[in-house]
Amino acid sequence: MSIEKRQVGSSQLEIAPLVLGGNVFGWTADEKASFAILDAFVDAGGTMIDTADVYSFWAEGHQGGESETVIGNWLRRDPAKRGKVQIATKVGFIAGLAPDVVHDACDASLGRLGIDCIDLYYQHKDDESVPLADSLGAFDALRRAGKIKEIGLSQYGPGRLLEAMEICDANSFRRPCALQTWYNLLERHKLEGPLLDAALDSGMSVLPFYALANGYLTGKYRSKSDLSKSVRGLRNVEYLEGMGPPLLAVMDEIAAETGAALGTIAIAWLIAQPGIAGALASSTSLDQVRESIAAMTLELSAEHLGWLNAASA
Repeated sequence: MSIEKRQVGSSQLEIAPLVLGGNVFGWTADEKASFAILDAFVDAGGTMIDTADVYSFWAEGHQGGESETVIGNWLRRDPAKRGKVQIATKVGFIAGLAPDVVHDACDASLGRLGIDCIDLYYQHKDDESVPLADSLGAFDALRRAGKIKEIGLSQYGPGRLLEAMEICDANSFRRPCALQTWYNLLERHKLEGPLLDAALDSGMSVLPFYALANGYLTGKYRSKSDLSKSVRGLRNVEYLEGMGPPLLAVMDEIAAETGAALGTIAIAWLIAQPGIAGALASSTSLDQVRESIAAMTLELSAEHLGWLNAASA
């Protein structure tokens, strides 16, 4: 089955509806495993790979840039792959968004990735210490210099998002086309409402992260004894209460009827939502990435979508 491509906002970017998260590359997925995951993703019709200059600074002995380096090494191994993928990366999580920081970070990312132009460059999070005209102006200068194609915003609130659009229009800057934010079946409130309205009213597409709620929506963590299964397990404590278990029960029913894995169902629900161009999911194994890939061709019925909507409301 061919993979439907989706336009990102009003840009010329068209992507497959699963975006491969690169936060694990060079961290919990070593280079060999990362290469296998990247190959499987592209061979299945995936197109956008998402990373950031800060991945994975939190790991002992790391300083950030490890993920970009792994992706760059993968592209150097097989240069033909560059024509099959779009590279998204980010700046500003630690050092902020002052124009000189943005310009230097972009050059460093291009070097690690071994590419001439970043397809989608994000402000990793809002930096209120820098005037939006300055940070957005720096991004527009990079675009005019041919170092980036399109601009995205990550972790912005609705008011600041709309202000950013006004400043772009007032200064004749290219408008950001993508919003990256936290969104999944368990945490719909993080997007739905004023933030989604602001993004859609601004002509943006949404590319949500935490699509699998730290792995909880795969069914991996059903009791406190399961939390030790991975380095991210303890982040799932809160999901074990409230709507978490009843939602998994509904997902189990859908899995029994469709034969799809729970993670596949969670991502398929996400990419069926209004305004979503693609859902981000990272993988540390071939089995995990195959479950995510399957979401691109799983069409949930109206009945199944209704069950999920009710269970996650």
